[in-house]
Amino acid sequence: MAFQQGLSGLDASASQLNAIGNNIANASTVGFKSSTTQFSDIFASSLSSGNSSQIGIGTQVSAVAQNFSQGNIQSTGNSLDMAINGQGFYRMNNNGSISYSRNGQFQLDKNGYLVDAGGNQVTGYQASASGVITTGNLAPLQIPTANLAPIATSTATIGLNLNSSSTVPTTTPFNPTDPTSFNNSTSMTVYDSLGNSHVATLYFSLASPTPAAVTTAGGTAAWNTYLTMDGTAVPAANTPIGTLGFNASGTMVYPPAGTLKMGQIPVTDTLTNGANPLNMTLDFSSTTQYGSPFGVNQLVQNGYTSGQLSGFATSPTGIIQGNYSNGQSKNLGQIALVNFADPQALQSAGNNQWAETNASGAALVGAPSSGNLGSIQSGATESSNVNLTSELVNMITAQRNYQANAQTIKTEDQITQTIVNLR
Repeated sequence: MAFQQGLSGLDASASQLNAIGNNIANASTVGFKSSTTQFSDIFASSLSSGNSSQIGIGTQVSAVAQNFSQGNIQSTGNSLDMAINGQGFYRMNNNGSISYSRNGQFQLDKNGYLVDAGGNQVTGYQASASGVITTGNLAPLQIPTANLAPIATSTATIGLNLNSSSTVPTTTPFNPTDPTSFNNSTSMTVYDSLGNSHVATLYFSLASPTPAAVTTAGGTAAWNTYLTMDGTAVPAANTPIGTLGFNASGTMVYPPAGTLKMGQIPVTDTLTNGANPLNMTLDFSSTTQYGSPFGVNQLVQNGYTSGQLSGFATSPTGIIQGNYSNGQSKNLGQIALVNFADPQALQSAGNNQWAETNASGAALVGAPSSGNLGSIQSGATESSNVNLTSELVNMITAQRNYQANAQTIKTEDQITQTIVNLR
């Protein structure tokens, strides 16, 4: 029986050495999870019970358990590299064959799909043309690389202070080239439907006398507001786009709220470059008239020119955001993560992949940072969780076990030889 015991020990120690060797070989494999060999003893079946003299017949490998502890996260500087900080797996698609991985070394293929080195496509939630992400329908993530279409300016917020100590301009009528015909001016860039930029210049001229509509609204002072687009008056020469009225406290009371909100003035400019007419709402609601010098506090408009995709960034929730040359950003998709009731029961498929089994349970899909799923760290990868020091110590232990079991066989052989040599 000692032969059988020693042989089973040799087989078990060899399996342990194989697992240790595989761990050491993958010490630099991104997303690799180390394995531990587990043993159990073997007893011959017996019909009797309570046999205190029963001796086992050796050992066997009961399982090779994977260690899914977190590996170190290392920065790579590559915006498409992603590391999972916490639980979960990437869901990969290879022509309909689904696998799972912790290796976040991704790249874009020729068709714009986010893939790993083996060509497996990362699945997640696609974004609409406007950047809205709808969860629920998992599909391979295809990152659009086309230029971002321009958006024409439709609203502009102008926050400034008009000096209450100002005097009425000495020259009339208003002339944008004559600074004596207005009190103050400021400029901003706006965009048409083709993405062309235009310089919109606003001029402010203290009105005298104060219009009746302003006094009816409780105002004590009024400012005529003029606009030029690329130097051309809008809507026409010497015609204001509206009047701003202020009460004795310096706050705005005109134009009143109506179809638009308080302080908003609609403007339309017909362009000659083939773009659609520029329809804007200028919001002066945060403008004041205090006894301090003219100052501009805010000039914000919502238009922009077209832009080329210049880079990516991924949020902790897995949202891939494209950055464009025009300074804009847009959601392009969202990575999905999955987890299992028993990750230990996943089947290793090689190439940093695992496959689902009946014992692992069905994949539980969700967005990163939700539930028990980890977050995504962009520009980084998760290192192998192999501890080389521990593996080398384990290798020495397994080697000693192998040698001891070989010694058991050698000793049994010597005893058998002694019996054979009896005369």
